Amino acid sequence: MVYVDTSVIVALLTVEPKTQSVTAWYAELGDTPTCSDWLLTEFSSALSIKLRTGQITEATAKRVRKEFALLTDGGLRIVPVSRAAFAHAAEMVKLHDRGLRAGDALHLAVALELGASHMATLDVTLATNAKRNGMELIEF
Repeated sequence: MVYVDTSVIVALLTVEPKTQSVTAWYAELGDTPTCSDWLLTEFSSALSIKLRTGQITEATAKRVRKEFALLTDGGLRIVPVSRAAFAHAAEMVKLHDRGLRAGDALHLAVALELGASHMATLDVTLATNAKRNGMELIEF
């Protein structure tokens, strides 16, 4: 199973440096990637940041929100975040030298709880920690 974090979905639906690579990867997927409910909040936040900073227009945001709704309705397997995953993420962020932020720790905790074999992320710190926990990385 491939667990995908928000950074990949942002690149899939908006213009980012890795958009072309992410789009090609997604088009070739045989299985539906998995993500947690946290994606819903984190993606919305990322889109709002792009709006506030002038990276996208309201019209673009509206189009991207529609594409995101379609993606979450069928192009991704969305799973709930368990209390155990929140607790595991809290333990991971205590290891300050690992550099994980709360949202990335939550993604990693869910992926580990599900037994995901691969992590798709554009975040170097999350990738390092996923690999440290025995996951294979999707390279973009």
